[in-house]
Amino acid sequence: MFPFVLLFFLLCCNFPAPGVSLNAEGYVLLTLKQSITDPQGCMSNWNSSDENPCSWNGISCKDQAVVSISIPKGKLYGSLPSTLGSLSQLRHVNFRNNKLFGNLPAQLFQALGLQSLVLYGNSFSGSVPSEIQKLRYLQFLDLSQNFFNGTFPASIVQCKRLKTLILSRNNFTGPMPDGFGTGLFSLEKLDLSFNQFNGSIPSDMGNLSSLQGTADLSHNHFSGSIPASLGKLPEKVYIDLTYNNLSGPIPQNGALMNRGPTAFIGNPGLCGPPLKNPCGSDTPAASSPSSFPFMPNNYPPQDTGNGSRESEKNKGLSKGAVIGIVVGDLIGICLLGLLFSYCYSRVCGFNQDLDENGVSKGRNGRKECFCFRKDESEALSDNVEQYDLVPLDSQVTFDLDELLKASAFVLGKSGIGIMYKVVLEDGLALAVRRLGEGGSQRFKEFQTEVEAIGKLRHPNIVTLKAYYWSVDEKLLIYDYIPNGSLATAIHGKAGLVSFTPLSWSYRLKIMKGTAKGLVYLHEFSPKKYVHGDLKPSNILLGHNMDPHISDFGLGRLANIAGGSPTLESNRVASEKLHERQKSLSTEVTTNVFGNGYQAPEALKVVKPSQKWDVYSYGVILLEMITGRLPIVQVGNSEMDLVQWIQFCIEEKKPLSDVLDPYLGEDADKEEEMIAVLKIAMACVHSSPEKRPTMRHVLDALDRLSISSD
Repeated sequence: MFPFVLLFFLLCCNFPAPGVSLNAEGYVLLTLKQSITDPQGCMSNWNSSDENPCSWNGISCKDQAVVSISIPKGKLYGSLPSTLGSLSQLRHVNFRNNKLFGNLPAQLFQALGLQSLVLYGNSFSGSVPSEIQKLRYLQFLDLSQNFFNGTFPASIVQCKRLKTLILSRNNFTGPMPDGFGTGLFSLEKLDLSFNQFNGSIPSDMGNLSSLQGTADLSHNHFSGSIPASLGKLPEKVYIDLTYNNLSGPIPQNGALMNRGPTAFIGNPGLCGPPLKNPCGSDTPAASSPSSFPFMPNNYPPQDTGNGSRESEKNKGLSKGAVIGIVVGDLIGICLLGLLFSYCYSRVCGFNQDLDENGVSKGRNGRKECFCFRKDESEALSDNVEQYDLVPLDSQVTFDLDELLKASAFVLGKSGIGIMYKVVLEDGLALAVRRLGEGGSQRFKEFQTEVEAIGKLRHPNIVTLKAYYWSVDEKLLIYDYIPNGSLATAIHGKAGLVSFTPLSWSYRLKIMKGTAKGLVYLHEFSPKKYVHGDLKPSNILLGHNMDPHISDFGLGRLANIAGGSPTLESNRVASEKLHERQKSLSTEVTTNVFGNGYQAPEALKVVKPSQKWDVYSYGVILLEMITGRLPIVQVGNSEMDLVQWIQFCIEEKKPLSDVLDPYLGEDADKEEEMIAVLKIAMACVHSSPEKRPTMRHVLDALDRLSISSD
């Protein structure tokens, strides 16, 4: 207690206030102002003449006590004073992206109620004080992009409530503390990347059952095998183990299954799927320092403990054996020289043009010899093995490393791969679809197709921004559309009780926007494309509920990438469903085609037509009007939505039985709803020739809007 009284006395001497007496916490904060340079004037209104600091920039109070200090991106230069720990009610400290340096004062952790400490992007150094264990309420700790060193404080495991731990891009060394996984059971985000942590990965890390996004252990010196217990982590967690010194087989269980090689690259000692190198006795030992990817080639080899036996073996070679080895090498060199000479004379010595100096010119006047040149397929293989991101948009500023380091959340899974929401460090959100791991021979075809799709630009079509191809991994990177799919907007999400239904005005807006996107694909895109798989789940909704058609060309890209469903397999599934439907004993004759959105002729015709999209669009209109799913249950039978509407018309059901009950508040728009119902029925005509074009549909919707104004 005495040091604090002395400090208070000194502060009073340094900051006299004749009129109003600043409280003790205000004087503590003024020591912070004295300790640092403030070029942007973030603390310009921190005055000793105030009664308390609660109105100061960056300060928040509760009941006149300081609970938060937040001055990010202020170019503050200096060190933190130890006096900040005397703010007994302090809960949050945020000095992100400044120029602060020096050690982290241990006295800071005397603020026992601290819940978040964010020092990202400064120049702090030294070790993290063991006193951090006192922060039993700490939930968010971000010390990334500093110069912290020393071992990871074992006392951190006492912070049982910690949810976010980000230590990336520092110089931490040593192993992870015992009890890491069992102690930090509340952890939701973990990033230890770009440090010098070593030793084995704790086996109890699999107990972090609350983890989300990416568990990033990449770019360290972790060694040994991957604990199979990591598979116990939630399946949605992406475990990044790249560029370590790990060895042995990759466990195939739980969260470690179905991962591409990008989660394990940079560990030469790892073997087994999804990597190419099989496990065997010749698998390179990952404990050798020279196997670490950033280690120079001339790094001195580590003593393995059997060096004396090896040297004795070398000394034991007889003179005759040495002579035999030398002679064998000479013969091999001679044979190689003869082979080269033969190839040169056969390929380069005949049928060549000579220049004025008598030098052979290859084709097109270039000096070359094709004897040992790689053929086109080999050169192509080299190109696709570069593990590089290919941008399709001039505004793409991120690279592959940033993409792999970003937080990732699974949005959904389908037969065509997993879709992730990825948030980069700068806050940019992207949607990334992982197509799978198969296929290696059709890169050129994939490249042509994906670059053609990447040229499509329309406000109602999701933009394909970039792609990534390797033999083992294919990724498509899109703009992220924030408000989910039309399917969720119409029917709600499974498991969620709260649901806000779409108003008629929003539904009409979505109908028109979707029609505009299809008109662009059908008439103005370079190849007059057909979507072929239009449904509410791939119509995404933006900030203002503007529709964005997604997954265009996805089936073909997945087929090229290898082993994914195609339209052909969809037709097979449709036929099976149709057979199942015919076998049902029903009172109503039904005809369920595929997923309810496929045109009837899709079962017979191989090549998709634009009239397929018109039919699918018509079913979507019916779904938006009725609020019903594309497959309707009627008694003991099933029928598709088109058949159900026709059934209602034949039975002369009242309009109220057909319309979505949530549209009751828009009763004054009933005429518009009937008009849209007529447009939808024209779109789902059984004869493709009698369906309107999307241009005619859009014109009809535009006239409808004009007439209602």
